[in-house]
Amino acid sequence: MKPISSVIGRAYPLGLKNIDTDIIIPAAWLKTISRSGLGKGAFQSLREVSGNVFDDPAYAGAPILIAGDNFGCGSSREHAAWAMADLGISAVIAPSFSDIFSGNAFKNGLLAIVLPQDAIDRLMEVAQTDSIHIDLETQTVTTPFQDRFAFEIDPFRKHCLMNGVDEIGLTLKSSDAISTYETKISAQQPWLTPNIA
Repeated sequence: MKPISSVIGRAYPLGLKNIDTDIIIPAAWLKTISRSGLGKGAFQSLREVSGNVFDDPAYAGAPILIAGDNFGCGSSREHAAWAMADLGISAVIAPSFSDIFSGNAFKNGLLAIVLPQDAIDRLMEVAQTDSIHIDLETQTVTTPFQDRFAFEIDPFRKHCLMNGVDEIGLTLKSSDAISTYETKISAQQPWLTPNIA
């Protein structure tokens, strides 16, 4: 997982409420277990509408998405976070998220920020013309116009995102302690680890 300390750039001003995981990545794209290439299918139904923000050259490569309430509702597909990351999105700002999507986003290095609707409205306005700056260390979202919005994040999630450590990485950091424990248990209770020849 790539560490995140700040995200700076244009933001897709989507703003729509109840964007479910089928809109984020349609079921037809779920046949793969690969994380790469899913960006092509991200927000496919929205991209079929002419003038959509995802195909507007002004937002090409935008690392931030601004959404409405209940973002990521629907199924538990982890592919939604994969598709957004493959599209180049590193952070999503919304008034609320589905719990499952929020967890999947975190586990895949995607920063999900909750801000009140008035902050979302202001960021939607700024996103039309200017960049937005997210600073995970100070837990703030700022604009070139001196707007400053503070957000909360679980300290454990913040630590993992800033250090680029997922659950596997956390486990691997304890590999010496795990090996020591397994050696000790094997000696004390050999029937738990029989020798297989």
